[in-house]
Amino acid sequence: MIQWEETGTGVSAADAAGNEVTVRAPDWRQASRGRTLAWPADATTSGIATQLSVPTSDASVFAAGARADSLGVGERRRLDVGEYVLEAGGAVDVLVGFDGPAVVAQGDQLDVAFDEPTDVTIGFRSDVRAPTETITIPKTLDGVATAVTHAAAAHRTTTPDRSAWHQRCHPPQFAFGDTVDVPETVAAETPDTGIELLLPRSLEDLFVAAPLAYYLGAAVTVDAGVTPRLRAPDSGVNYTFDALTVEVPQLLARAFWLDCLVRTAVPPEQRRAVPTHEPVDVTLAEHDLLDVVDVDPVAAYDATPADRLATYLDAPFERVADDLPEWHLSMHVSPNLDHVETLPFLLDRLALVYPPETAALESEELLERTLDDFYRGPPGPVATVEMLKPKLRDGRWQGWLADGTPIDVFKSQPEAYHNHLDFQRESTDELSVAVVLNDRSMTGEHEAVADVYEAHAESLPMDVSFFEDLTRKELASVLGDHYEFLHYIGHCEVEGLRCADGNLAVDDVPETNVETFFLNACGSYYEGVDLVERGSVAGAVTLRKVLDEQAAKVGTAFAELLVHGFPIETALRLARRRIRMGKDYAVVGDGMQTLSRTDGDGAKVAHVERDGTGVCEVTYEYVAADGHGCWYDVDADAASGPRLCGNPTEFELPSAELAELFADADHPVVVDGEFYWSDEAAALLRPNASTT
Repeated sequence: MIQWEETGTGVSAADAAGNEVTVRAPDWRQASRGRTLAWPADATTSGIATQLSVPTSDASVFAAGARADSLGVGERRRLDVGEYVLEAGGAVDVLVGFDGPAVVAQGDQLDVAFDEPTDVTIGFRSDVRAPTETITIPKTLDGVATAVTHAAAAHRTTTPDRSAWHQRCHPPQFAFGDTVDVPETVAAETPDTGIELLLPRSLEDLFVAAPLAYYLGAAVTVDAGVTPRLRAPDSGVNYTFDALTVEVPQLLARAFWLDCLVRTAVPPEQRRAVPTHEPVDVTLAEHDLLDVVDVDPVAAYDATPADRLATYLDAPFERVADDLPEWHLSMHVSPNLDHVETLPFLLDRLALVYPPETAALESEELLERTLDDFYRGPPGPVATVEMLKPKLRDGRWQGWLADGTPIDVFKSQPEAYHNHLDFQRESTDELSVAVVLNDRSMTGEHEAVADVYEAHAESLPMDVSFFEDLTRKELASVLGDHYEFLHYIGHCEVEGLRCADGNLAVDDVPETNVETFFLNACGSYYEGVDLVERGSVAGAVTLRKVLDEQAAKVGTAFAELLVHGFPIETALRLARRRIRMGKDYAVVGDGMQTLSRTDGDGAKVAHVERDGTGVCEVTYEYVAADGHGCWYDVDADAASGPRLCGNPTEFELPSAELAELFADADHPVVVDGEFYWSDEAAALLRPNASTT
């Protein structure tokens, strides 16, 4: 959502992060009834103008029924009679809809001149994932149902384009009050889809069903003793749920993935609106699945949301379900009122929501390792963490928003999501990193991660600060300063992080301004939890004592992955492949958090299996946090073309050819289960390389 205002010389707008843009129109006059802008936008206004200008060097022209046509810098073009939309890219995108004739010119700014005063509609759109409105509800089940219903106001469209993350804004925040208060803008933007979701009076059922209701734009009501039911009376839909925790994820996957296939299969000239950020004439490897389920993409695209749901429910989705990606994120959430205010953030990620369940820890997971001189062990005792094992659900990433310390998933906290909003409002020109070495015996890791950050400083606007032997006061000062990432190397004891003059407990620090962190020290779990509670978003920690040499390997790999755009949870998962005791490390806070500025063009990982014949089996996966519903391509002749993110790209190559492919790449490679960077993998796979 965008805040905007009109003046006598144009229109100015700003998004939730403070990004601003001004469309200058010297003779702008507001129009009481403007033309319709058929494209999704966060805010629109109409007026009359003879000329206008937008500050951008990246603009495209869309004529009705035609594909995008980019404007080159220095280009001047006459547009004849017809309907047009100009798209001007920037921190806040600007859309300008009008009827020609007109003259457009692209220089340092986009200039538009009309032959006579012309009706113009201006739209604004931002990719900042932050709510700008708040829905207030009482602490009742009906109140929660109302909030979930209006969360769909975040959708920019009700077409299958809603499956693209950039066609969904952040849902409004939920807050508790005495009465229901839905802002006028939220009420106006809540889609009327004709779809209803009826649930029993159960907070757990509301939590589980919320992602489906949000995505479909269903009106949610609760009533005592009813059987959960999805209805669309005008379209003949009357779907009864027998087990919400099983069928809600299945139905959401059905609707979402079929939307993705339809969205990318419909030609541009047959679309109501062309989404930005992705070509619309891509041919995905999965498009043939539409024929298998007998879904006509053009008819499905043009259908109402309720009729499209009916079509999807009739489709034999079970025939193609295994050919579509596993869901990206599942959250294990305790169904209590304290977590209602966190729901909008989970809906924004389109996470599945499950009630938390645990399984028995296996014997090897309970095994206590004997202390060793090589442990990164401080002089004092390390905090003991009692771990539990969640019952894992479908999902490539999984988070735990409940009591206890889980293994194999990230430990989420409500504060993490609200803290993220605060950092979005802090605009900086450089990626700020602090590296703290508080034990000189660990200079090896310090030097290695310094090399990583300094190497990427050549391609990234990065400000790296190095600190050594900090006192408690000095470390508290670093925690209070704004850094996007803190890499702490040292010791952690029951009393806190080891400093030159004792221990600093994060619990004693009033507020932290460190966005993300890695506390690479023995038993740092509780200090990491406290960092999130006091202002941070997410970080990597240890659950118990770790080996010094192995900690250095994990820390270096983790730093490399973060600056390449990997989510913290994925970065740690891959970095742990450097060592054998992977369960010693965990993520606290929002495990899907990434650094705001990263290197590289996407978080891709290659997995390689060698069979001894000189031919390698290669599997690529794309693991960016915002990739759900998008597609990716692998730059290799042997690859099968673009695929949906979450689906692997598989092919075979002789090791010599694969080595050349990796030599020009810049991403992690897992060879026979071992982690390498692409240049290391290239050296390993060359025919004259020694095998290990």
